[in-house]
Amino acid sequence: MTLVLTVVLVALIFEYINGFHDTANSIATVVSTKVLTPRQAIVLAAVTNLIGALFGTAVAKTISSGLVDSQFVNTMTITCALSGGIVWNLITWWFGLPSSSSHALVGGLVGATLATAHGNWEALIWSKAPEAGKSWYEGGGLLYKVVLPMFSSPLAGFVVGMLVMGLLYSLCYSLRPLLVSRVFGKLQILSAGFMGFSHGQNDAQKTMGIIALALVAGTKAGDLNQVPDWLSFLRIESLGEKSDQIPVWIKVVCALTMAAGTAAGGWRIIKTLGHKMVKLQPVHGFAAETTAATVLFVAAKLGMPVSTTHAITTSIMGVGAAKRWNAIQWHVVGRIIWAWVLTIPATAALGYVFYKILGS
Repeated sequence: MTLVLTVVLVALIFEYINGFHDTANSIATVVSTKVLTPRQAIVLAAVTNLIGALFGTAVAKTISSGLVDSQFVNTMTITCALSGGIVWNLITWWFGLPSSSSHALVGGLVGATLATAHGNWEALIWSKAPEAGKSWYEGGGLLYKVVLPMFSSPLAGFVVGMLVMGLLYSLCYSLRPLLVSRVFGKLQILSAGFMGFSHGQNDAQKTMGIIALALVAGTKAGDLNQVPDWLSFLRIESLGEKSDQIPVWIKVVCALTMAAGTAAGGWRIIKTLGHKMVKLQPVHGFAAETTAATVLFVAAKLGMPVSTTHAITTSIMGVGAAKRWNAIQWHVVGRIIWAWVLTIPATAALGYVFYKILGS
């Protein structure tokens, strides 16, 4: 029982770090355009993240039952997976790089599961057909839920961001710059709120799935047989096709933890996204946030644990490209892309090594 509760605690630590690590994704643009002060933006992000986290469970179900074979997962597997993600998040946060907490979590889970299965690659679910009569996106697997969205969501962010910004340039061409700034300054509060909601809806669910997976593993292993009656809610028999609802208490705890982490802020990453990559005005911030939030919202509905970081960063790039191609600081973009490329292999290696050290 102690180990299972430790896993839940580590998962919540990851969620808290995700909150302050990815806070920048929700509020970097609204802070850099000076529409809101940092304190106001953090309050907005914390509240909207909390609300978004309570809506839907599609992403949580993907994490808990759609990426790795649960028979190869135990509580130590999940502890090591989370530890790999936490270490990578802290490293990239320290250097101010907006890397993906989503991919850090997935990479850690893949590496730790492989170590648990003694290198048996069949422990990973590459593709999973949907139930009869259901749509293709209701299936699962690393290929359809992680690998393809890892490329398609940043591409969508860049292209849609550029198109939205181009449309806004056309609509606002004859208007006075001061009027445009005032109007979009107000609209950007709405787009920042939508961004926070979509971030909570996508990212908080990932930890919900991990906690549910840990409790299923603990229940199957008998680790929770001796818990007192008042803790019986910890026992979860399965999260299969017919019983895949994430318990409400898990949703509430994860939502509150992410909101608390969001309130802690993430100023290093805000500086990179909001100031170093491209100079933003309220109209640019509105376009970038609306684009990224829409990408995340759609992905959450499809059960795809995509990267909030990738969505907002490429949306900002697209907005900058519509403004002027050389408005983007490409050397900063290069650093960010390296962090993206390295995240899954680095966290997979960390998860694997941690399990070999702690689980053997």
